[in-house]
Amino acid sequence: MTHIQTFKELHTNEEPLLLGNVWNPQSAKVYEKLGYKALATSSSAVAHSLGYEDGENMTFDEYLYIIERILKSISIPLTVDLEGGYGKNAEEIVSNISKLAERGVVGINIEDSVMVNGIRQITDKEIVYEKLKSVISKLKENNIDIFVNLRTDPFLLGLENPVEETLQRIKLFEKAGIDGIFVPCITSENDIETIVNSTILPVNVMAMPELPDFITLKRLGVKRISSGNFANGYIYKSLEEKGLEIIKEKSFSPIFIS
Repeated sequence: MTHIQTFKELHTNEEPLLLGNVWNPQSAKVYEKLGYKALATSSSAVAHSLGYEDGENMTFDEYLYIIERILKSISIPLTVDLEGGYGKNAEEIVSNISKLAERGVVGINIEDSVMVNGIRQITDKEIVYEKLKSVISKLKENNIDIFVNLRTDPFLLGLENPVEETLQRIKLFEKAGIDGIFVPCITSENDIETIVNSTILPVNVMAMPELPDFITLKRLGVKRISSGNFANGYIYKSLEEKGLEIIKEKSFSPIFIS
């Protein structure tokens, strides 16, 4: 069985797919050692590790280099957070996806919002639909088999009536031929159940303080769980705290205390 086949099957199991979100080979190897079945890049975490802010500020070539290094360090499937696609049109986006697929990437996330002057804004759903339809059509024409997970951002952006807006977007984007739906920042059990029951596609949720536990998410029908850039943020916050302790104690002893 190929990695892409394995990855697709992981979305059909009774147990939700728990993804390890990574930003370099070191983080990827940790998750694989722990027994995770698949990994996903966090574009935000990768960007921050390279000194950029999130929002396609790093170049695709820089991102691709990190992805290549991650792939060479692991033996489990890797899906890539492609943000808006790193391209101005469907041709450029498909070219990027083709490069990822050639290297062994099994899936992508693509978003329905964009950064404008440092502020994230939702994109008109009809525009997103046409973009998705064109991208997926070209992927099929070029025999590129990859799992397309659409990230829809009404909850992330705090839009009015986020459930209804998300439902409308899912209904439209399904027609484009996507493989999964990612709804970051959704936390209410009722909202999650409503979204899950509205589609035959696997639904992906993301770590939030109020997100239900994995047993509850399984009961609600969620098929994929990710952590975004929060693990990366936690690690570097801990590094900052330890660095401060070293300064205060004038000793390296804090980093050797378990």
